[in-house]
Amino acid sequence: MKELITKTIDLRTGSPEEKRQEIRDYFLKTWAIDELLYTQLKSDDVFYMRGDPLRHIILFYLGHTAVFFINKLYLAKIIDRRINPKFESTFAIGVDEMSWDDLDNNHYDWPPVSEVRVYRDQAKELILNVIDNTPLELPIDWESPFWIVMMGIEHERIHLETSSVLIRQLPLDQVVEGRFGERCDAGGEAPVNELIPVAGATMKLGKPIDHPLYGWDNEYGAYEEKVADFSASKYLVSNKEFLQFIDDKGYETEDYWTEEGWNWRNFKQAQMPLFWRKDGNGYRLRLVAEEIPMPWNWPVEVNYLEAKAFCNWKSAKTGHNFRLPTEAEWYRLHTVAGLTEVTEWKQAPANINLEYFTSPCPVDTFEQGDFFDVVGNVWQWTETPITGFPGFKVHPMYDDFSTPTFDGKHNLIKGGSWISTGNEATIHSRYAFRRHFYQHAGFRYVESDVPLVIQQADYETDEEVTLSCENNWGDTWNNKPVFTIRLAELADDLLKENATARILDLNADTGRLAFELARKYKDVTALDFTARMIRIPIQLQEQGYVRYTTKDEGELVFYRDIVLADFGLSEVKGNILFMQADAMNLKPNYSGYDLIIIPALLEELSDPLLFLSHIHERLNDNGYLILASDYEWDRARTPRDKWPGGFKRDGEPVTSLDGIKATLAPQFDLLSDPQEINRAIKRSSRLTENRLMQITIWKKR
Repeated sequence: MKELITKTIDLRTGSPEEKRQEIRDYFLKTWAIDELLYTQLKSDDVFYMRGDPLRHIILFYLGHTAVFFINKLYLAKIIDRRINPKFESTFAIGVDEMSWDDLDNNHYDWPPVSEVRVYRDQAKELILNVIDNTPLELPIDWESPFWIVMMGIEHERIHLETSSVLIRQLPLDQVVEGRFGERCDAGGEAPVNELIPVAGATMKLGKPIDHPLYGWDNEYGAYEEKVADFSASKYLVSNKEFLQFIDDKGYETEDYWTEEGWNWRNFKQAQMPLFWRKDGNGYRLRLVAEEIPMPWNWPVEVNYLEAKAFCNWKSAKTGHNFRLPTEAEWYRLHTVAGLTEVTEWKQAPANINLEYFTSPCPVDTFEQGDFFDVVGNVWQWTETPITGFPGFKVHPMYDDFSTPTFDGKHNLIKGGSWISTGNEATIHSRYAFRRHFYQHAGFRYVESDVPLVIQQADYETDEEVTLSCENNWGDTWNNKPVFTIRLAELADDLLKENATARILDLNADTGRLAFELARKYKDVTALDFTARMIRIPIQLQEQGYVRYTTKDEGELVFYRDIVLADFGLSEVKGNILFMQADAMNLKPNYSGYDLIIIPALLEELSDPLLFLSHIHERLNDNGYLILASDYEWDRARTPRDKWPGGFKRDGEPVTSLDGIKATLAPQFDLLSDPQEINRAIKRSSRLTENRLMQITIWKKR
């Protein structure tokens, strides 16, 4: 284990060849330690078990970290071939319990573990070839191919931690202890916690764009918050301190819980933290691969809802205002504790980065200024739901890393744990989970009489998403029919309003077409490649409204609300299944449709002719296909040799329709002459772009 310990990399200094070797070494150590984690499973059969019913089987995560590399390298055009398209679809998505994650095992043909290991070996060889042969220039920034390599490495290090939590939830008789480093063997009585005053200050949050360490998109931007004076607990809350809450019937007293927390407590019938065990001999603690007598001086590990209930209980008992720290208050603690960036550590000043133990340790082991464990040991829940800092921008190669969590339901955890490595151990790391989720996370409490203020981001501001919102839903304000409504009318003409017809929308965008189709059809599937888009219609399904800004002029904006009821669509929202999916690599279960609509998608694909040559496989006999395209081919997205047309061959012009006809002819008949429909794209109050879309309708023989 010790030989695998390393830190994340400075991406701005040194020579290119030194940096290439450093990244190669970092990759190999990351790959090895990830595989070492799974040696704790008793047999390969355990890979097909779930640690958590809301997460995939363990095998998914073994394949996922390798598939992530290949999908991102391919998306970034660093490689021009896939290894195994089926694997690169099956193992693609599944981190959080998002509505668009497909956790139904009936939709998966899980391969043998041996095949996944072979795939990992193939991926490793390909990635090393990329590292060894791709031109490297310093500094490495968002535009660099090596940023994508680092993205894959840091992503794998995240899963080192999250997968260890899932293994920790497997039956004890299915895991083997002692194969992943040494746990802490120190136990004993817990120290009595105390409050230490912290002077307030103005805290500047956000990572500079030229910072030398890799960062996820949510870390960047600039946000300033004035933190008032507060007091914070010297130690993380220990198992012994949390036992007082349990013994005082904390899990049985509704007044201590938020409404969300009490609903969770009742659903789970929780009486103690998830990893606690109790028998006739008292309490025990489940670790990743073993169970030990309760170490009362270790930090308690709970979800946010339990931590919040403890704070409310402590407030009720003392008459003082206790709560969890905010993100800005945690940064204030980090400053007063005198902590530095991970790259400045000769040796970790905390139980972090796997430098000491493969478990938590006593809360009074690592002193940091006047406090203990401001970083390390276990993550610390905060009161702050994650959102982007002002200036936040989505990284185009991983657009669904952050934005799906900007829903007010994911709270930040700070400080890292014993297994936090790479980016997770850095000052600027920002990770958030749903409040009922378990990680290797506990908490410390603060006392403050200042009202809690949480930064809100109610309005969607991502420009690409807001343009889609305005152009799909903006007829509320401009009274002009939108392009998607015309497509829905064409569908009605073909299907004769047959309510049982199954429809696939293969470019859902922000969902207007799918909702319009759902007025008359009860089985509509709508897919989109980007989570940024697909989360908008899902939010409409879940809460009935979405807010966004749209450009007026200069720096002025309008604030818009899409209210589903205003469109008469509230009653039909249950007729639609929205999912995130890659149209070029769809799962087999997306088939058996009576109509497939492909609006403004062909020009976005890397190989539209390959895509069209297989589309009949997903359509029933006598089913219909509607294509809508402006044929605006872009070499950056679609290589020239993949265009259906728009060029000369043997001196004669070949139109895109010519190429599409030739591709579809073996399976389809063109029903009528092409139609031309205007698609207006409103970019601001005074700027509208008009695109003439060619509509062709095909019937499968």
